[in-house]
Amino acid sequence: MKLPPEITYRNVEKTDAIDTLVNEKIAKLEQVCGYISSCHIAIEKIHDRPRSGSPYRVRIDITIPPGHELVAESNPAEGIQYEPLDAVIRDAFDAARQQLVKLTQRQHESDKSVSREVAQETTALVTKLFRDRGYGFLKTLDGQEIYFHSNSVLHDDFQRLEVGTGVHFYLEQGEEGPQASTVKIVDKPGVRAGKSDRVLIEPPLDWRE
Repeated sequence: MKLPPEITYRNVEKTDAIDTLVNEKIAKLEQVCGYISSCHIAIEKIHDRPRSGSPYRVRIDITIPPGHELVAESNPAEGIQYEPLDAVIRDAFDAARQQLVKLTQRQHESDKSVSREVAQETTALVTKLFRDRGYGFLKTLDGQEIYFHSNSVLHDDFQRLEVGTGVHFYLEQGEEGPQASTVKIVDKPGVRAGKSDRVLIEPPLDWRE
């Protein structure tokens, strides 16, 4: 978190148990989103002796780059069974966490979309196949060897691949390094498209190595 969280108590006695609970809940929010700019928690007692509901209200204000503001509040109304302070705090943080999860998911989906838009489609040849294990390797025309999984091959065409098959793919960064995504069969090396005189793929001299 860029700024330390601010916790305000109004007409509420700050206890070690409540402080520990709040900080544990803040840590869980940071597990959902590790780039929170600021977080302010207001814990207050608004009624002394309510007939029902809860005397407490908890409000959480969170800011997330580039300019998002989330507000979560728990203030059990009349007609709801009396809830102690720790329950109201948990409810407020649960609501904040749900909002944070939805926001980070939208941001990740947007980032992936942008990454795909700027990614360039690359031409390569299949150089190694391990059908029983469901993966193989491609070699780009500049000699770079790239891993790909059967799930990345479009139209369930993994079984159609042979060593030497030409493909187009997008390069992505996987957990263990670069890997091919959206692998699409183009042609065999040196094969022309229909009656065209243009060779789709010219294999590099060392592509079989």
